[in-house]
Amino acid sequence: LLIFFLTTTSMDTDRGLAVRLPNPPEENQQDPPKIRERNSMIVNANMNNQIMVTVAKNSKEIQISELRELAKQFIANPENDPDLPELIPVELPAPFGVQPITKNHVISLQTDRATSYDTYFQVENELYGAYNDLRDELARKSFGHPYRECTEDEQLACRQYYKCVISEAEPRKYNQ
Repeated sequence: LLIFFLTTTSMDTDRGLAVRLPNPPEENQQDPPKIRERNSMIVNANMNNQIMVTVAKNSKEIQISELRELAKQFIANPENDPDLPELIPVELPAPFGVQPITKNHVISLQTDRATSYDTYFQVENELYGAYNDLRDELARKSFGHPYRECTEDEQLACRQYYKCVISEAEPRKYNQ
Protein backbone atom coordinates (compact mmCIF):
# COMPACT_ATOMS: atom_id res chain seq x y z
CA LEU A 1 0.00 0.00 0.00
CA LEU A 2 2.83 2.41 0.79
CA ILE A 3 4.34 2.04 -2.69
CA PHE A 4 0.89 2.49 -4.26
CA PHE A 5 0.29 5.78 -2.43
CA LEU A 6 3.81 7.05 -3.11
CA THR A 7 3.46 6.43 -6.84
CA THR A 8 -0.11 7.62 -7.31
CA THR A 9 -0.20 10.77 -5.23
CA SER A 10 1.30 14.05 -6.27
CA MET A 11 3.05 16.52 -4.05
CA ASP A 12 2.07 20.16 -4.10
CA THR A 13 4.96 22.31 -5.23
CA ASP A 14 5.45 25.78 -3.88
CA ARG A 15 5.10 28.57 -6.38
CA GLY A 16 6.55 32.00 -6.16
CA LEU A 17 7.03 35.19 -8.08
CA ALA A 18 9.81 35.57 -10.60
CA VAL A 19 11.50 38.71 -9.31
CA ARG A 20 15.04 39.78 -10.03
CA LEU A 21 16.68 40.92 -6.84
CA PRO A 22 19.15 43.82 -6.90
CA ASN A 23 22.85 43.15 -6.59
CA PRO A 24 24.15 43.19 -3.02
CA PRO A 25 25.51 46.58 -1.98
CA GLU A 26 29.23 47.12 -2.30
CA GLU A 27 31.14 47.86 0.87
CA ASN A 28 32.18 51.35 -0.22
CA GLN A 29 28.82 52.24 -1.77
CA GLN A 30 27.44 55.68 -0.96
CA ASP A 31 23.96 56.34 0.35
CA PRO A 32 21.26 56.07 -2.33
CA PRO A 33 20.29 59.37 -3.94
CA LYS A 34 17.30 61.26 -2.55
CA ILE A 35 14.10 60.73 -4.53
CA ARG A 36 12.09 63.81 -5.36
CA GLU A 37 8.54 63.61 -4.12
CA ARG A 38 7.04 63.94 -7.58
CA ASN A 39 9.07 60.92 -8.75
CA SER A 40 7.59 58.50 -6.23
CA MET A 41 4.29 56.67 -6.20
CA ILE A 42 3.48 54.91 -2.93
CA VAL A 43 0.99 52.04 -3.02
CA ASN A 44 -0.21 50.92 0.42
CA ALA A 45 -2.27 47.79 1.03
CA ASN A 46 -3.66 47.65 4.57
CA MET A 47 -4.95 44.83 6.75
CA ASN A 48 -8.47 45.33 5.35
CA ASN A 49 -7.10 44.87 1.81
CA GLN A 50 -7.82 48.48 0.93
CA ILE A 51 -5.47 50.19 -1.52
CA MET A 52 -4.20 53.73 -0.94
CA VAL A 53 -2.08 55.45 -3.60
CA THR A 54 0.00 58.56 -2.91
CA VAL A 55 1.57 60.64 -5.69
CA ALA A 56 3.11 64.05 -4.88
CA LYS A 57 1.23 64.43 -1.56
CA ASN A 58 -2.09 63.52 -3.23
CA SER A 59 -3.52 60.39 -1.62
CA LYS A 60 -6.63 58.51 -2.57
CA GLU A 61 -8.18 55.16 -1.93
CA ILE A 62 -8.68 53.15 -5.11
CA GLN A 63 -9.90 49.77 -6.26
CA ILE A 64 -7.34 47.27 -7.54
CA SER A 65 -8.97 47.52 -10.99
CA GLU A 66 -7.96 51.21 -11.17
CA LEU A 67 -4.31 50.65 -10.23
CA ARG A 68 -2.95 49.63 -13.65
CA GLU A 69 -4.15 52.77 -15.47
CA LEU A 70 -3.00 54.99 -12.61
CA ALA A 71 0.44 53.36 -12.69
CA LYS A 72 0.66 53.71 -16.49
CA GLN A 73 -0.06 57.45 -16.24
CA PHE A 74 2.57 57.77 -13.51
CA ILE A 75 5.26 55.78 -15.38
CA ALA A 76 4.79 57.44 -18.78
CA ASN A 77 3.67 60.97 -17.77
CA PRO A 78 2.55 61.58 -21.36
CA GLU A 79 1.38 65.19 -20.74
CA ASN A 80 4.44 66.18 -18.69
CA ASP A 81 2.27 66.81 -15.62
CA PRO A 82 4.29 68.67 -12.93
CA ASP A 83 2.83 66.37 -10.24
CA LEU A 84 4.13 63.25 -12.01
CA PRO A 85 7.74 62.15 -12.57
CA GLU A 86 9.95 64.57 -14.42
CA LEU A 87 10.81 63.75 -18.01
CA ILE A 88 14.57 63.59 -18.56
CA PRO A 89 16.19 63.31 -22.02
CA VAL A 90 18.03 59.97 -22.21
CA GLU A 91 19.99 58.33 -25.04
CA LEU A 92 18.23 55.05 -25.84
CA PRO A 93 19.07 52.29 -28.33
CA ALA A 94 17.86 52.55 -31.93
CA PRO A 95 15.31 53.39 -33.15
CA PHE A 96 14.53 55.70 -30.23
CA GLY A 97 17.64 57.91 -29.92
CA VAL A 98 17.30 60.70 -27.36
CA GLN A 99 13.87 60.54 -25.73
CA PRO A 100 12.35 62.25 -22.67
CA ILE A 101 11.51 59.49 -20.20
CA THR A 102 10.66 59.29 -16.50
CA LYS A 103 14.09 57.90 -15.69
CA ASN A 104 13.97 58.62 -11.94
CA HIS A 105 10.50 57.32 -11.10
CA VAL A 106 9.97 54.76 -8.31
CA ILE A 107 6.87 52.81 -7.34
CA SER A 108 6.97 51.79 -3.68
CA LEU A 109 4.72 48.91 -2.61
CA GLN A 110 4.05 48.86 1.13
CA THR A 111 1.88 46.31 2.91
CA ASP A 112 0.64 45.49 6.36
CA ARG A 113 1.59 42.10 7.78
CA ALA A 114 -2.13 41.26 7.83
CA THR A 115 -2.67 42.09 4.13
CA SER A 116 -3.94 38.99 2.35
CA TYR A 117 -1.65 37.26 -0.11
CA ASP A 118 -4.38 37.51 -2.74
CA THR A 119 -4.45 41.31 -2.45
CA TYR A 120 -0.65 41.51 -2.47
CA PHE A 121 -0.42 39.39 -5.63
CA GLN A 122 -3.20 41.32 -7.36
CA VAL A 123 -1.52 44.65 -6.59
CA GLU A 124 1.87 43.39 -7.77
CA ASN A 125 0.28 41.90 -10.89
CA GLU A 126 -1.32 45.24 -11.76
CA LEU A 127 1.95 47.14 -11.26
CA TYR A 128 3.97 44.76 -13.44
CA GLY A 129 1.06 44.69 -15.89
CA ALA A 130 1.31 48.48 -16.27
CA TYR A 131 4.94 48.16 -17.41
CA ASN A 132 4.04 45.29 -19.74
CA ASP A 133 1.17 47.27 -21.29
CA LEU A 134 3.38 50.32 -21.86
CA ARG A 135 6.13 48.21 -23.44
CA ASP A 136 3.59 46.47 -25.66
CA GLU A 137 2.11 49.80 -26.81
CA LEU A 138 5.61 51.13 -27.49
CA ALA A 139 6.58 48.02 -29.48
CA ARG A 140 3.41 48.19 -31.59
CA LYS A 141 3.98 51.88 -32.30
CA SER A 142 7.71 51.62 -32.97
CA PHE A 143 8.14 48.17 -34.52
CA GLY A 144 4.65 47.31 -35.79
CA HIS A 145 4.20 44.18 -33.67
CA PRO A 146 3.55 43.28 -30.01
CA TYR A 147 6.36 43.16 -27.44
CA ARG A 148 6.34 39.37 -27.21
CA GLU A 149 7.12 39.15 -30.97
CA CYS A 150 10.01 41.61 -30.76
CA THR A 151 13.61 40.59 -31.28
CA GLU A 152 15.87 40.54 -28.24
CA ASP A 153 17.31 43.95 -29.18
CA GLU A 154 13.85 45.45 -29.64
CA GLN A 155 12.72 44.09 -26.27
CA LEU A 156 15.84 45.51 -24.61
CA ALA A 157 15.11 48.93 -26.14
CA CYS A 158 11.51 48.81 -24.83
CA ARG A 159 12.71 47.75 -21.36
CA GLN A 160 15.15 50.66 -21.26
CA TYR A 161 12.41 53.06 -22.38
CA TYR A 162 10.10 51.86 -19.59
CA LYS A 163 12.49 50.59 -16.94
CA CYS A 164 10.67 48.67 -14.19
CA VAL A 165 11.38 50.25 -10.80
CA ILE A 166 9.23 48.73 -8.07
CA SER A 167 10.48 48.90 -4.50
CA GLU A 168 8.91 46.63 -1.91
CA ALA A 169 9.14 47.78 1.67
CA GLU A 170 9.20 45.31 4.52
CA PRO A 171 5.63 44.63 5.69
CA ARG A 172 4.62 46.53 8.79
CA LYS A 173 2.36 45.54 11.64
CA TYR A 174 -0.01 48.44 12.25
CA ASN A 175 -2.60 46.71 14.42
CA GLN A 176 -0.49 46.19 17.55
